[in-house]
Amino acid sequence: MNETPTRVYAEIDLDAVRDNVRALRARAPRAALMAVVKADAYGHGAVPCARAALEAGAAWLGTATPQEALALRAAGIDAPLLCWLWTPGGPWREAVEAGIDVSVSGMWALREVQDAARAAGRPARIQLKADTGLGRAGCQPADWAELVGAAAAAEAAGTVRVTGIWSHFACADEPGHPSIPLQLTAFGDMLAYAEKEGLEPEVRHIANSPATLTLPESHYDLVRCGLAVYGVSPAPELGTSAELGLRPAMSLKASVALVKTVPAGHGVSYGHHYTTDAETDLALIPAGYADGVPRHASGRGPVAVGGRIRHIAGRVAMDQFVVDLGRDHGPLRVRPGDEAVLFGSGEHGEPTAEDWAQAADTIAYEIVTRIGARVPRVYRNG
Repeated sequence: MNETPTRVYAEIDLDAVRDNVRALRARAPRAALMAVVKADAYGHGAVPCARAALEAGAAWLGTATPQEALALRAAGIDAPLLCWLWTPGGPWREAVEAGIDVSVSGMWALREVQDAARAAGRPARIQLKADTGLGRAGCQPADWAELVGAAAAAEAAGTVRVTGIWSHFACADEPGHPSIPLQLTAFGDMLAYAEKEGLEPEVRHIANSPATLTLPESHYDLVRCGLAVYGVSPAPELGTSAELGLRPAMSLKASVALVKTVPAGHGVSYGHHYTTDAETDLALIPAGYADGVPRHASGRGPVAVGGRIRHIAGRVAMDQFVVDLGRDHGPLRVRPGDEAVLFGSGEHGEPTAEDWAQAADTIAYEIVTRIGARVPRVYRNG
């Protein structure tokens, strides 16, 4: 995009993505790094961020859905790529033909991917997922022997190549949680059994962003980094972005659409949950929950405008919200067209995604990922 939009836009600093990848690689020097670009790279833009991460040394990419993975291939990205969220009847053959590694958690998936491999005339690249305690996808220990045996037989028959064995932590973002050593032990046991049965995976991996930062014993051959790639702390308990050596890549900005003076006792936005207590100036910010601004942050969401941090006055509407400027606007008098920063890196005193997460009683993952498709992305340092 050549011109900066005037209503609302998300500014993405691709140098921050590169710097974060380098910082994370330094935390796991003996492991390769997978940059997870699911959900449009957590709202940042999958293709530009994937390319930036690879430029900085990421060896793998990861997506949730096959459509996300196939879109990367369609964009000409041929790096090793794992896709893990499959349902019966999914586009297995397209994934096999595109050289995408697919995750297999159960016998039904192994059967479907073998059928796709036969149709494609080439072996499928599969990674077996072990449920070591998260309780979502993955094969339970009780069923592991059956899946491993069937995968080994399929590999011997030439329909698959088992390229990886992996799992996922439930509580790596809670340092000292008792589930962490239990999952590490379970993963070690399930991995040892698979290798005893003749499987020789290229990569073994269990570490997500929090584990990459805090659990070197979990790094194995590959670490999978998602939110941390985009510079946002994966958990307040682990530290702020700055404390973790990360730099947030996304800033959400808007232009002030209107400034007007209203009298005391004037209701603001739907339901009049905010009423002015004196004559004051209101600024209209043209972004709302259709853009991803959380309605749960009504009355609390912070915005940097006019040299000060303000807070949303009243409810967030679909396309807009209001901030009360007071009669004293501070060091800069706010006018239509002035910039309002909802969140950014925090380096210049602006709110961060974590500040918005606290205001909306959620997590920073949701704040950046929920920024909607009608918000243009503007890329810097591409």
